[in-house]
Amino acid sequence: MSYTKGKGAVLIIMLLLLFDQLLKIWVKTHMELHESIEITPWFYICFTENPGMAFGIEVIGKLFLSLFRIVAVVFIGYYLWKLVKRDYAFGFIACISMILAGAMGNIIDSIFYGVIFDHSYGQVATLFPPDGGYGTWLHGKVVDMFYFPLIETTLPEWLPIWGGQEFVFFRPIFNLADSSICVGVFLLLLFYRDTFSKSLNSHEK
Repeated sequence: MSYTKGKGAVLIIMLLLLFDQLLKIWVKTHMELHESIEITPWFYICFTENPGMAFGIEVIGKLFLSLFRIVAVVFIGYYLWKLVKRDYAFGFIACISMILAGAMGNIIDSIFYGVIFDHSYGQVATLFPPDGGYGTWLHGKVVDMFYFPLIETTLPEWLPIWGGQEFVFFRPIFNLADSSICVGVFLLLLFYRDTFSKSLNSHEK
């Protein structure tokens, strides 16, 4: 049974990575930076790049962040392997697989994109440009594109501090890898919180 669950975990990871990278490559090779395509009034493909964490939050140096992501993926991968080996519920394994796939998806950008793409400022980037990429190994920028301005309004003037300012919900721009991590964590906390705690305790023994 654990062999079947292992195959399922690999399939989830491979499919998410495939769609994540295909979408990012399409955006890089068809859109200029900050260009947007309106799908509906509340959903846009809006091309941005960021050197930071999920949803474009920049907190620490790029090289350190890339190395940290690699180490984190190694630990998550080892943890997932142990879960499969110990025959945990497949739903729990699937959640961890989604988190791992999302982390790997953004790592690919960080490691390779600075080398295999040229810049997107005022132009559509070229894949494998003859003059080299816009950066070096481990210094690539993560490609984001999903923008959901579900609510766009102006806050009332009587509201302290923020009165009269524009309000947009949901403002962050993100990618499929970010979504995979968030959905995996959400489902983990919703359905497998006890299982997660028990699995950590079993690893400590």
